[in-house]
Amino acid sequence: MMRPPLDVMIIRAARALLSSALITLVVLSHGVLAQTDRSHRSRGAPRPVTIPVTIKVQKPEVEIRVVDLMVREDGDLQSQLSIRRPADNPITLAVLLQDDLVSSIANETKGVADFVRQLPDGSRVMTGYIRAGSLQVRRKFTNDLERAAASIRPPLGTASASPYNPYVEIIEALKRFDSQPLGRRAMIVVSDGLDIAHGVDSSSPSQSLDLNRAITEAQRRSVAIYSIFAPPTASSGNQLLITNGQSCLQKLSDDTGGRAFFQGTGAPVSFDPFLKEISSSFDRQIALTYLSTHPNKGFHRLDVKSLDRDVDIRHPSGYTR
Repeated sequence: MMRPPLDVMIIRAARALLSSALITLVVLSHGVLAQTDRSHRSRGAPRPVTIPVTIKVQKPEVEIRVVDLMVREDGDLQSQLSIRRPADNPITLAVLLQDDLVSSIANETKGVADFVRQLPDGSRVMTGYIRAGSLQVRRKFTNDLERAAASIRPPLGTASASPYNPYVEIIEALKRFDSQPLGRRAMIVVSDGLDIAHGVDSSSPSQSLDLNRAITEAQRRSVAIYSIFAPPTASSGNQLLITNGQSCLQKLSDDTGGRAFFQGTGAPVSFDPFLKEISSSFDRQIALTYLSTHPNKGFHRLDVKSLDRDVDIRHPSGYTR
């Protein structure tokens, strides 16, 4: 059999090498593109995040609208997209009372109802009771403030209504915000703050899993939680349990941008100063939306500051995506 001429053999070998190189290049390119695509998908794209921020201005001549804010997420400066102020954005509020609290709390429900009636027009309110079983919703979110106020009744004040854990029902109430427009959101919780679902050990802030879940759900929905401590009817007077309950409420409020209120270890003499402070906070609360550059899942720590030293800022400690 005759061998082809040398120049033909060289051409054939060159073509084979070229074809092999092209195949290798296509495979490598496909791999690089796939890896880049996977990397892009894993990182995700920047997305807007809304958080409740309460601004307290020490100088009376300085207004909220001229306060310069800096937002850092995980240490990185973020770009602000919008600020919705109280006058432009009525609040969406949930009011929850624990149903087994001491009888003296019955005297405070009128003040809570009056607080709801005096909210600005356009505000939306839901009322509910934390009790054994599941959350009792007395009034779904409504802008009829009179009907919302009328739905607030004295707690039952019986041990049989005692929940093992108020935070499970707080989470249930937080999910009701999903049907509401974004913007300024808050919750007022009157509770003993005590989680004994898994025994006394679970009552501390570091051990209560449901407390931390409630914080996560509130941060995810941009709800600032204001808590008022009151002891239950069946309180044993155990100082450790009282301290743990108050500490849990403190953490719940601090980590969501709200505030916790106590008056010693017993029932408050009056809710009036607490409600006055909450009302003042609502007047200074804004809904701040910024563009997050950390789209990866997990907890993202927040830090909001003002360039003016005479401005106090209260905001959530972070959020979980």
